[in-house]
Amino acid sequence: MAEPKDMWQCQTANCGYIYNPDKGDRKGKIPPGVKFEDLPEDWKCPVCGGRKAPFQKPCITKGGRIIGPLLLLHFLKPRYK
Repeated sequence: MAEPKDMWQCQTANCGYIYNPDKGDRKGKIPPGVKFEDLPEDWKCPVCGGRKAPFQKPCITKGGRIIGPLLLLHFLKPRYK
């Protein structure tokens, strides 16, 4: 099973697709076992069609839940009363 550090999450608006090298990408004809770094430069997100540039490594919470950097900022923002 791929470690979360080996996964990448799309950061385009309303997407959040997580590329998992254990699964690959059937739509893009990427077989299981291909690392994100080894994807072709013309590869696109199977959900939103975005390129590789907006992908970032996801953040992991203490409970092991994967969240993206944008969602993490929501949790870190100051709470005002």
